[in-house]
Amino acid sequence: MADDGQDERGFFGERPPQSLKPSQPREEKPHYLGHRQRLRDRFRRAGPETLSDYEILELLLFRSIPRADTKERAKALLKRFGSLAEVLGAPEHLLREVEDIGEGAALDLKIIAAAGRRLARGEIKGREILSSWSQVLDYCRAAMAFEEREQFRILFLDKKNALIADEVQQTGTVDHTPAYPREVVRRALELSATAIVLVHNHPTHAL
Repeated sequence: MADDGQDERGFFGERPPQSLKPSQPREEKPHYLGHRQRLRDRFRRAGPETLSDYEILELLLFRSIPRADTKERAKALLKRFGSLAEVLGAPEHLLREVEDIGEGAALDLKIIAAAGRRLARGEIKGREILSSWSQVLDYCRAAMAFEEREQFRILFLDKKNALIADEVQQTGTVDHTPAYPREVVRRALELSATAIVLVHNHPTHAL
């Protein structure tokens, strides 16, 4: 019997300790992670033209807001400002007024907007911008949307109507800006421009 007791103690001693805690259910991944991957796949497979404005805005917000659903945030931004171009053109402090859009996300959107303006200048420069007046309007809207002060902006063109320079000639207050024809002519001569487009915004209307 002594030997049996030793064998029994040895048998139980070799067994790993059993946990008395109930097994924990496996954590499921947040639902938005699958949505993000599907949206990225659609962008790669079908191209950006197949995505709506809010979906493009979602893609932009993915890196700024890594651990949350961005769909409702994107829709809230579009509801507040009206379009993707106007979201990117809005001042940073107005972007932060939208619920759940923090300082980091607002700054990232302004960086993207700055990159977009550089891209727009690169696309317009060297081709006839007046061949499509709507493209000129889109360019100016992206550059000046939600600008809080009135600006007198000039697009200087060469003899082929290609963009030489885009300059803010004067910046005024919230409701007026001065314009000086002599300065416009002087600058046009300096740049050897043969045509100009004068642009003037109305911040109170934009807001």
